[in-house]
Amino acid sequence: MASALESMVVDEKQLPEKPVDREKTCPLLLRVFCNTGRHHNIMEYSRGNVPSNELQIYTWMDATLREITGLVKEVNPDARSKGTYFDFSLVTPELRNSGYRMREIGVTCSGQKGADDNKTLAQARFTIGDYLDISITPPNRMMQPAVRRGGLRQY
Repeated sequence: MASALESMVVDEKQLPEKPVDREKTCPLLLRVFCNTGRHHNIMEYSRGNVPSNELQIYTWMDATLREITGLVKEVNPDARSKGTYFDFSLVTPELRNSGYRMREIGVTCSGQKGADDNKTLAQARFTIGDYLDISITPPNRMMQPAVRRGGLRQY
């Protein structure tokens, strides 16, 4: 008896999100941890601990990465330079064990438009209780993207 294997490609269209009425909807607490040049080590989030440099932002699920970038720049003078990169990662609890998992969700750059600028927390699958870890790379410390993302491939 031969079984047929089928493949189906589904074109996922983004359903238009309902805008949040910020006048009537209570904001959520977004716990943000910024670090210059790199993300925090995932072990800094273990056993109920978090990194010491916490920034608390009250916002909504429709907040964009560009909007969060602006809020971080307000309180972090070193991040205000044009050409500064903000590399966003979600830190989420692991359900199978007592640790955390880090997942990149996007990059913004001061003074430049980017593909991730309008990505919202909801689109990044943020859930209340997650942390946001931001690696801030000033323009004078910027390395080539291939090097930043894990090194050049040797062939």
